[in-house]
Order: sequence, then C-alpha cells, then structure tokens
Amino acid sequence: MFDRNIPETDIREIKQVLVKHLSKQLLDEVDKVVEEKGITEANFKRSETE
Repeated sequence: MFDRNIPETDIREIKQVLVKHLSKQLLDEVDKVVEEKGITEANFKRSETE
C-alpha cells in the first residue's frame, strides 16, 4: 500500500481503527433504516423464528 516498512503491530492497530469506524457507520445506517421503516424488536424476534 505504501512504500514504507510499517510494523505489523501498527498495521493491526490501523485495521482495528478502520473496522471500528466502519462498524459504527453500519450500525448508524441500520438504526436509521429501522427508525424510518418503523421496525420494532418484535419484528426482529419474529424473523428469528421464521
């Protein structure tokens, strides 16, 4: 990716930061859709049993 020798520990830390950031973005988007669509916890539970 870069023409540098980045220590493996730094690469792992960068990956963790990126995953945390993307996970937050995804959860924010899911929360937005759930609210817009009026999805309730009961909807989630019902879909688990189907």
